[in-house]
This record gives sequence, structure tokens and C-alpha cells, in this order.
Amino acid sequence: MTVTARTFTIAGLVVGAAGIGVLWAAGVEFPVAVPPGMIILLAGALFVAFAPWRWSPAVGALLGLFVAVGFAISPTGVDNLLGRHGADVATGQLIQLIGVLTALVAGALATNAARRMPQNHPSRRPGVAR
Repeated sequence: MTVTARTFTIAGLVVGAAGIGVLWAAGVEFPVAVPPGMIILLAGALFVAFAPWRWSPAVGALLGLFVAVGFAISPTGVDNLLGRHGADVATGQLIQLIGVLTALVAGALATNAARRMPQNHPSRRPGVAR
């Protein structure tokens, strides 16, 4: 299997979801029982992995951007990252950020690469492994 930008996009979304899981386990309060961001990132990873369209990695990039902006505007995001709420919270926040920033960059690269690919390229056909 070839490691591609699409693969890094999927991995970034999964790592971002794992970071949210660490935050949840560390006791960070979420609005519902299961953190919605974790579910959204995992659903996005599945979409990028299995959707046949060339633009599907863009979904991963947008999800990464959405979570990164959420971190930036959150009143607790920087405090979490700096360890003001404990080392376990800082670890979870760092894992989440690494994941979603990876998804953002790799998703943009994968979308650009797919856009440049000729229409008749074998990997552009639905059902062909990427």
C-alpha cells in the first residue's frame, strides 16, 4: 500500500479524534455524553477513506480547519495546551491539534493532487484502491 496524502488525512482525523478521547478521559466537560467532535472526526475519516470522489479529502481538510479554529477561539484551548488544567489535558489537546492540523494540510494536498490527475487515470475510478 502506498502512503498518500489521503492516507495522512485519514490518520490525522483519527489522531484528532483520539486526542478528544484523551481530553474526555482526563475529565474535560463536553455538552453531551460522548464528545461530538470525536464522532464527527471519525465519520470524516470513514468518508475520506471510502468515498470515491476526488474531492473527498477536502472534507478532511475542512474538518481539520473547523476543529483548529474551534481550538483557537475557545476560551480554554490555549490554557489546555499550556497545561493549566493538568498534564493529561495538555497531552490530549496536543494530540488533537497534531491530528487536525495534519488532516488540514494533508487533505488540502490530497485534494490538489486529485484535481491535477487526468480524468481517465485508473485511481479516479470508483472502487479503485488509493
